[in-house]
Amino acid sequence: MTDPRAERTRARLREALLAECAERPLEEVSVAAVVRRAGLGRATFYLHYTDLQALAVDACAEVVRDAVEALHAWRGVPDPAAPPPALTEFFTGIAPHTPLYRTLLREGGSGPLGDLLHHELRARSQRERELAGAPAAALIASAVASTFAGVLADWLHGLIDATPAAMASHAWRLLLSLHRTPLE
Repeated sequence: MTDPRAERTRARLREALLAECAERPLEEVSVAAVVRRAGLGRATFYLHYTDLQALAVDACAEVVRDAVEALHAWRGVPDPAAPPPALTEFFTGIAPHTPLYRTLLREGGSGPLGDLLHHELRARSQRERELAGAPAAALIASAVASTFAGVLADWLHGLIDATPAAMASHAWRLLLSLHRTPLE
């Protein structure tokens, strides 16, 4: 059971960090600035987080959940020409915090946010494939997670030039092709 007071405190710290990162890169944000904005003491910060990176990953964990849900927001037979609207909304909605995501999701999909995204997406994809009785669940789930994390990161870093809608469409087609790859 989660303590509601602790959750409120963490929520205030997450909001304060995101507000600070809207004004400057994460590398320039200090614990002092975050706790001042949150109206909390420094000791309170360290009761909940080991450092700013841990807070940043927690603050950005929502984007991971959103990505995983957007990629699984369809039922029936997927249409390669039409990504789920949730996927387009995901790519459109991440723009306000792009500088922070770039810090935590490095080119190629590594970094603390990339690791979390890969882990969550791989687990969900494998579960979905196993439920559907699809072959090579672990292999395809790993490929899907790696591909999406890498493509997302490279897009955020400006290595892929595409609008959010085009990016959703491209990512959707790539992921569908992985799911449809015959392995035997």
